[in-house]
Amino acid sequence: MSSSLDKLKALANRLEDKLVEKEKSSVVTVKPEDIIEDKPARQTALKISTEFENVRKENLKRLEFLYEKLKIFEKSPDFEKIFIYKAMNLSGIGLKEEDFGEVREGKYIQIIAITYEPDKNGKKKAKNISLGYFGKAETLDAVLKNEIIEFILRWRYEKAFQNVEHYRYLIDRLERPKSTLF
Repeated sequence: MSSSLDKLKALANRLEDKLVEKEKSSVVTVKPEDIIEDKPARQTALKISTEFENVRKENLKRLEFLYEKLKIFEKSPDFEKIFIYKAMNLSGIGLKEEDFGEVREGKYIQIIAITYEPDKNGKKKAKNISLGYFGKAETLDAVLKNEIIEFILRWRYEKAFQNVEHYRYLIDRLERPKSTLF
């Protein structure tokens, strides 16, 4: 079981590294030909942009596979709409650095989506929505546990891509000299 946990930790670290790479490269991907005058630098920027998009496509492909395998579609039938949630969490399994992948004895495993909806007074309130229920922590298969964790991490990874895209769009709307990086 520790090898599965080690694999998940390694995956989480790789995803985090790719996210950092993506954040660094996202500035350059606006329009490299507009902001970089010399040809080798422009080619490097385009290569980074392509790698960034490939990482994102692979993440989405694996995320959609897990969405089907974990039967998330039963609670959220449209794959694209799982990104309307503000956050996604996991009950019964630790996702923090100090307890990553550890099951919590006596707890039930659920994927929880968090959204904000207005109450009767119009004030926004957090609402938890169960997207998947997987039974008691003690009876959870190790492979299934890893796939559940992977689904959450990959969802968060894509959500981060979307947030970066949003800010890149806002920056693009600014009037600025071509000599600036972003």
